[in-house]
Amino acid sequence: MAGGRERVAHLLRQLQRAACRCPAHSHAYSQAPEHAALRRTDYAFEMAVSNIRYGEGVTKEVGMDLQNLGARKVCVMTDKNLCQLPPVKEVLNSLTKNRITFQMYDDVRVEPTDQSFMDAITFAKKEEFDAYVAVGGGSVIDTCKAANLYASSPESDFLDYVNAPIGKGKSVTVPLKPFIAVPTTAGTGSETTGIAIFDYKELKVKTGIASRAIKPTLGMIDPLHTLHMPERVVANSGFDVLCHALEAYTALPYKMRSPCPSNPINRPAYQGSNPISDVWAVHALRIVAKYLKRAVRMPGDHEARANMHLASAFAGIGFGNAGVHLCHGMSYPISGLVKSYKAKDYNVDHPLVPHGLSVVLTAPAVFTFTAEMCPERHLEAAEILGADIRTAKIKDAGLILADTLRKFLFDLNVDDGLAAIGYSKADIPALVRGTLPQERVTKLSPRPQTEEELSALFEASMKLY
Repeated sequence: MAGGRERVAHLLRQLQRAACRCPAHSHAYSQAPEHAALRRTDYAFEMAVSNIRYGEGVTKEVGMDLQNLGARKVCVMTDKNLCQLPPVKEVLNSLTKNRITFQMYDDVRVEPTDQSFMDAITFAKKEEFDAYVAVGGGSVIDTCKAANLYASSPESDFLDYVNAPIGKGKSVTVPLKPFIAVPTTAGTGSETTGIAIFDYKELKVKTGIASRAIKPTLGMIDPLHTLHMPERVVANSGFDVLCHALEAYTALPYKMRSPCPSNPINRPAYQGSNPISDVWAVHALRIVAKYLKRAVRMPGDHEARANMHLASAFAGIGFGNAGVHLCHGMSYPISGLVKSYKAKDYNVDHPLVPHGLSVVLTAPAVFTFTAEMCPERHLEAAEILGADIRTAKIKDAGLILADTLRKFLFDLNVDDGLAAIGYSKADIPALVRGTLPQERVTKLSPRPQTEEELSALFEASMKLY
């Protein structure tokens, strides 16, 4: 581990020496001064979140909810792995008991693509459903968001609502159907957000749709469902929670995000860190620190798995309104350019870098890079995750958080950097090119980044230990 740390530290010290030392880059939140000079920044933020219901066995209420909504024809979305497991059976039993007519769509792809989204959309358009239920992880819930959106806006082209610059990024103004999300993983927090992520195969990058209008009507969090998650799924889902919390808490503050929208409908879902998101992000981080290792190592630890399920939702409330930044922006090409890597415990027929893994592998390098803009928050995060900061120097906040993260990942048997999942230095230009279109999230980094700096961050992430 020591050799890897020294190499990463050397690369990141080079970045820090090259960084601008103007007053705007002091030990406070900031962004490059020219951004504020050219465009007016925002002055407000708003919180949008699905209704949340939590409790062991609460899934049995889903049929009553649909009955209360007056639903007559319901689409139930899941994937091939889940359709034979208790969470889906519990939902279907509730619908049957309450005489709800439904049709099942179980062709959701783990880590969806534009094509798999469009397949689900075609199914939804053809059947004309008046309500939706998604039973699964983020892939299922995100696919259902897209199906509900485009079935409610049948004349729209697929790229109309996809985030710019890949799509047109149009505002959603059409009314959508009621949508209940039943998450079965403790990671994405998709049951709380208006975000739907997919692989855009033409460019081999991830992008998505971001609008408060597509968030579920109700997120039904039943901790019993997490008991069916295998070890690596628990770990990788938990890493997504970890990075959601860290990135939301260290994101550019909402008052520094530009441009200021001329109409509130154009205020983005990802607005920058704010006082309310901060509360949820920090609380989620504390739960991760206390329970993630237990949840991974002890499948029968109901307390740990239940708390991680809650942490996923808490972090979702935080990042769903504050946003994420470089870990997520850099993760999209890591997933999209996957070669032959297949993660353990994922029953899929295609190469796959799980989302949480693709996000966390760059975290030590990223937070070393961003720490100079808000070192107090980085140091606080390190302390929450177990670092002793009593004699720490504020200038070392990034390196301390990075080392704390490395130890955390090493203890959970995480692959040793990007090289361990099939990447090399020769892939860095393609990884950088895949990150550049992710400006929806990368612009929320507290520290702006050049292509050269992105290259250095990818290089520093090739080996973790």
